[in-house]
Amino acid sequence: MPSPTRTDTALPRPVRDVLWEYEPGALSWREDEAFITGRVLAAGSWKAVTWLRDRAGDDALRDWILTHRGRGLSPRQLRFWQLVLDLPARRVDAWIERRRTSPWEQRAQ
Repeated sequence: MPSPTRTDTALPRPVRDVLWEYEPGALSWREDEAFITGRVLAAGSWKAVTWLRDRAGDDALRDWILTHRGRGLSPRQLRFWQLVLDLPARRVDAWIERRRTSPWEQRAQ
């Protein structure tokens, strides 16, 4: 059986919408799972998030957020995922506090 090509794993429209700067078919779930996960968690519609949860599963999303320390997610998004995925409150609190006091975060305000 041949291995799937990028076109065999076409991403659904709601996911492609948050990957607008990439040509359709330029990314695949198999090769770009971590990138796609981060983008959908940060900017995806509810349909895109539902697809992601069905595709990856909540354990994988929890692992992604913990591994990336919530990078790219707003405090509001972090609190949402903390509740949905049972993320450790201390870790989420620390990520939010770090962002609040970071000069990089302050520069845009």
